[in-house]
Amino acid sequence: MKKRELSIAFQTDKRAGDYIALAKLVNQYAFDAVTVYCDAPYQPSYGPLLLMAPHIERARLGPAGVPPSRMHPIDIAAQTALLADLAAGGVYIGLVRGGWLADHGINELMPPISAMREAVDIIRALLAGESAGYCGRVYRVAAHVRAPWPLPSQRIPLQIGTWGAQLAALAGEIADEVKIGGSANPDVMPLIADYIAVGEARVGRKPRAVKIVIGAVSVVDDDREAARWIARKAVSLYLPIVSKLDPTLEIDPKLMARLDGHVKAGDDDAAARLIPDDILDRFIFAGAPADIIEQCARLYDVGAQRIELGTPHGAVEAATGIRLIGEQVIPALSEYLV
Repeated sequence: MKKRELSIAFQTDKRAGDYIALAKLVNQYAFDAVTVYCDAPYQPSYGPLLLMAPHIERARLGPAGVPPSRMHPIDIAAQTALLADLAAGGVYIGLVRGGWLADHGINELMPPISAMREAVDIIRALLAGESAGYCGRVYRVAAHVRAPWPLPSQRIPLQIGTWGAQLAALAGEIADEVKIGGSANPDVMPLIADYIAVGEARVGRKPRAVKIVIGAVSVVDDDREAARWIARKAVSLYLPIVSKLDPTLEIDPKLMARLDGHVKAGDDDAAARLIPDDILDRFIFAGAPADIIEQCARLYDVGAQRIELGTPHGAVEAATGIRLIGEQVIPALSEYLV
């Protein structure tokens, strides 16, 4: 059994053929999981995953993550079952409350913790072939509703993505993994572990029964400075938001306001120049392969069970970064991964 895992994640902004080509490339290396995002207004997760699944032999596949406010639990269960029928390495379900939903006219289901718990109940009932009948605070499903499609042959793990204490505690009760998205900060790991432990204790689960996944935008290139420059531009788009989620850091709000102003004005270069190196390394995996190896080792040492390296991967082309990860980063981390 592996001690730790490494996965790779993609934004859903591609042509069908691009997903297939990426799947074939990723399949050449020892990635443990392949994830795609589900961020509006990008393509929803399951179409890209279904395109990739026939070409991935070992890694499990899943979305990180689907907001139940955007897709009904009945549909999440149905799409997951179809994906499980194709994915040789297995699948997982990733759920999140969702970010920026209001920007797209999507109303978050309230109260959000109840909505997540009820969504999980419905999804699991359907995938187990049971009645999905439900009369909760958020969802109403008729008692006669059962899965009309072939059931998966194995139990499907659940991941909940969150930075929040309440949702992490819920994950401690009902999930298999918690994902901290948009972070490469070792200092946040113990905090999230404490949140999860509250839920584990509440239902009598063993401590650390729930694995912690941490992931962020990643740029890997032999040209270290080129990689870090592209990373600065990539992280500038979401740093004003995600920096507020990390209570272990004190970041000057005036700096974030200036950065956000440049982003909204379309001046990514000016925004990127404002980001100090120490802040960059807390929110992104960036640099030459040796830099990524060092960052990953540090996170494994403080308790990360899986690290997820996200889009765009390469300074010029995604394929270049993926090859460097597969050929240099993964072998160098063998003491953690084997």
